[in-house]
Amino acid sequence: MPLLRMPLNSRYKPLNIDEHLIVAVKPAGLLAVPGRGADKQDCFSSRLAAEFGEIHIVHRLDQATSGLMVFARSLTALRDLHAQFRAGTVNKAYEAIVLGKPEQAIFTIDLPISADWPNRPKQKVNLENGKPSTTQVEVLSVDATTNTSRVRLIPITGRTHQLRVHLSAIGHAIVGDVLYDLEAMPDMASRLMLHANFLAFTHTETGARVQFDASPEF
Repeated sequence: MPLLRMPLNSRYKPLNIDEHLIVAVKPAGLLAVPGRGADKQDCFSSRLAAEFGEIHIVHRLDQATSGLMVFARSLTALRDLHAQFRAGTVNKAYEAIVLGKPEQAIFTIDLPISADWPNRPKQKVNLENGKPSTTQVEVLSVDATTNTSRVRLIPITGRTHQLRVHLSAIGHAIVGDVLYDLEAMPDMASRLMLHANFLAFTHTETGARVQFDASPEF
C-alpha cells in the first residue's frame, strides 16, 4: 500500500502512514496521550493529530519510555487494532539497560502486579491480590565497566509499569528508573533507559502481517 505524502516539516517522521493508521516513535519524556488537567494536554497523540489530522488512541507507553506506537486513523482500524490487542496477537518487544548482570541469559519473570495505592502512580508486586504478569527477558550484552546489561524484554501481559516493576523486583532495575530504585540513576543516565523497539500486527485493510523496528538512541 503506498504511503501518503508527509509534510516536509514533519517532526516525528512516522515509519508508516496511510488512510488507516500511523506508526511513529514517541520521544522519551513526552506523554503518549492526554492526562488529567490542563497542564497534561500536550502529548504525542495531540502533536501527531496537529500534523496529520484526527487520530484514535490504540495503546499507551509510559511518559518516560520512548518507542513505537500505532494510532488508528479510522474507526474501522481502531476496532480492529483493539481486537488484536485483546486477543494477544500484537507482538511487542522492548530494549533496556538494567543494573547488574542477570544470572541467566534467557529467563521469564512471573510476578503478579497491583497498584501501590498509597504511592500512585507506582505499582508493586502483590503475591496475594495482584494480576498475573509475565515478562520474557533475554540478555543481549554486558558492560563490566558500568556494571550494566542490555536486555530484550517481551511483555506477555500488559500491566501498568510491568517491565519496570519486574526488573526492579529481581534486583536489576532499569537504569534511570528512580521511581522504582533510587540507585538506578548513575552518571550516564539522563532518562529511563527503556525503548519499545519492535511492533507487529495485522493490517486492517490488507490482512497482511506488518512489523516495525526502531533502535533506541541509547
